[in-house]
Amino acid sequence: MTERIVVVAAALYDGDRLLAARRSAPPALAGRWELPGGKVESGEAPEQALVRELREELGVEAEVQDRVPGEWPLKPPYVLQAWRARLRPTSPAPKPLQDHDELRWLTPDELWDVDWLDQDVEAVGALKLLRGAGLCRYAAPPRGATSPNAPAPAPQQNPPSS
Repeated sequence: MTERIVVVAAALYDGDRLLAARRSAPPALAGRWELPGGKVESGEAPEQALVRELREELGVEAEVQDRVPGEWPLKPPYVLQAWRARLRPTSPAPKPLQDHDELRWLTPDELWDVDWLDQDVEAVGALKLLRGAGLCRYAAPPRGATSPNAPAPAPQQNPPSS
């Protein structure tokens, strides 16, 4: 049996706004949006991996808060876990440094305006009532939907990022 590999994603908040990152690579994922993050390395805790990935991909210093309930299958042996996080007060603003060409802070009303990667649709949909920086409720999209302009979900899972 193959051991699973965890890919972590950050539900990074500024008040009630959620950060979305548009993929620039690999070509199969380019142009679609995700919660930033990446693979947990051997011997690394998921929270440590998320802090490292956010530093590498966005140039920020983040504080991991709590895990978003759920786990979503990717291409075997990968699984996606999401964590709520916030920027440290001394952190610079996020910039698309690796694997992304655009970042957007989405308000609750804009949450489904981007074409999320399939697994990220599930993770974003799992975000419930938030505590901490701001209180808001994110509504889940209609079952099977990604965004109003999104194509139908692909039958195969996308490979994880970095």
